[in-house]
Amino acid sequence: MHTLFIGDLHLSADRPDITQAFIRFLDTQLAGTEALYILGDLFEVWVGDDLAEPFAIDIATHLKTVSLQLPIYFIHGNRDFLLSQDYARQAGMKLLPEVQVLSLYGRESVVLHGDSLCTLDHDYQRFRRFRNRPFVQWCYRHLPQQLRVNIAAKLRRNSQQQNQIKPEQIMDVTADEVSKLLAQSGASLMIHGHTHRPAIHELGHGQQRAVVGDWYQQGSILKVSQDTIELQTLPFA
Repeated sequence: MHTLFIGDLHLSADRPDITQAFIRFLDTQLAGTEALYILGDLFEVWVGDDLAEPFAIDIATHLKTVSLQLPIYFIHGNRDFLLSQDYARQAGMKLLPEVQVLSLYGRESVVLHGDSLCTLDHDYQRFRRFRNRPFVQWCYRHLPQQLRVNIAAKLRRNSQQQNQIKPEQIMDVTADEVSKLLAQSGASLMIHGHTHRPAIHELGHGQQRAVVGDWYQQGSILKVSQDTIELQTLPFA
């Protein structure tokens, strides 16, 4: 038996290959799985549960079927932080807080999306603090639908432009933030996504940091069992 972690799929209507690969994963790759954790950015953009696109409704149907066999947990990412209870119920997912501590086969572990660890990116962290305010999110959800779509599209364009000129180290996690969170949580294993840099880092003193990869070119899956922790890839058809 094992637990699976995925994230950064960035599902969108213009990338049906990723959607098909994810559905194939749900249909064929979950034998022996005790739980599935989705660590954010399941969708490329999310402007509200009331504006879920048809492909997202189809994804919810597949996830709901899986949820009848095993629990599915979801942590918000920076792209889908507005995904809320309506869609989660439709998909059979349980929403988790931004940082979740759990015991994985007797090992204290902390799981999160990972953007909060990139503290050198000061501009993004300021925006992140702003967008996480409950009042800001309430206001956005109550804007007209087309205005929400337009704002999301503009933010997406700006993010893509900024990421092209930011130094690589700014968009990665900082070691001090990782150490601080491990100490605060009492965990020896950290699992996150966001950086699109899949790896299992040995931090010393029995501590590890496992990073799930994105799904732009192939699937990326972290498999944790009683005795092993490994990254696996899922080639697209």
